[in-house]
Amino acid sequence: MASKENSSGGIAETFKTVFWALFLAGIIRTILFQPFWIPSGSMKPTLLIGDFLFVNKFTYGYSWASCPTIGNFNFCGFAKNWDGRLLGSEPKRGDIIVFKHPANESDFIKRLIGLPGDKIQVIKGRLHINGQPVELVETEPFVEEYGPQGPLGNRPRCANGAVGEGGACIKQAFIETLPNGVKHAILNIGTTQADNTSVFTVPEGHYFFMGDNRDNSTDSRFKQPYGVGMVPASYLVGRADRVMFSSAGSSILAFWTWRSDRFFKGLE
Repeated sequence: MASKENSSGGIAETFKTVFWALFLAGIIRTILFQPFWIPSGSMKPTLLIGDFLFVNKFTYGYSWASCPTIGNFNFCGFAKNWDGRLLGSEPKRGDIIVFKHPANESDFIKRLIGLPGDKIQVIKGRLHINGQPVELVETEPFVEEYGPQGPLGNRPRCANGAVGEGGACIKQAFIETLPNGVKHAILNIGTTQADNTSVFTVPEGHYFFMGDNRDNSTDSRFKQPYGVGMVPASYLVGRADRVMFSSAGSSILAFWTWRSDRFFKGLE
């Protein structure tokens, strides 16, 4: 009889331990940090496919977008009509931010370019903010191996035309300096329709985002539902500050594809 009681007590303790572990993980994910894998190349060279990072959720405060989403269900979805943020603070131009896509609520990560009231335009591939072209300095080209990348097997686009498997895929690289002094790298593949845009005026309570891989990014230059459009403040999830881990392979278990030089790498 004693053994049955001990067994029942052991099962109860196990359930209790699992419950509190999941509860604590849920609290951390909701209030502090959200894990995020980089699935696409839209933020190259700043973020590579296979980079893993934690998004700082308390930087900008909390809204319905701060809550975890399972499938299509967001635990705070009932508050979507509320535009405010608890303990909110304003993001800064140049921040790398995870946000909910305004049309389908999937997680996106881009760089904040336009603040409320700004006028944003791209002319011949050069970003203009409030009528002024940003400083742009060409650097050494960005070179990567042409082939499948990450679990989805995405292949990079190259500025040097058709490249054979394993060949050098080259893109022009520049250092862009935003009006507040933030410097970051951007890439150019070629001339696209997004290299010349109309003037976008950012509405109050919204933000304008762009990917650093300018010719391979679905961002605020494109209207919803295909593009991101203007992103409401309540759709911000948090700021990305550092890459914690990185793998170039299709599986995290393929240790020979780990990029050790990117472990704990700070983001600019």
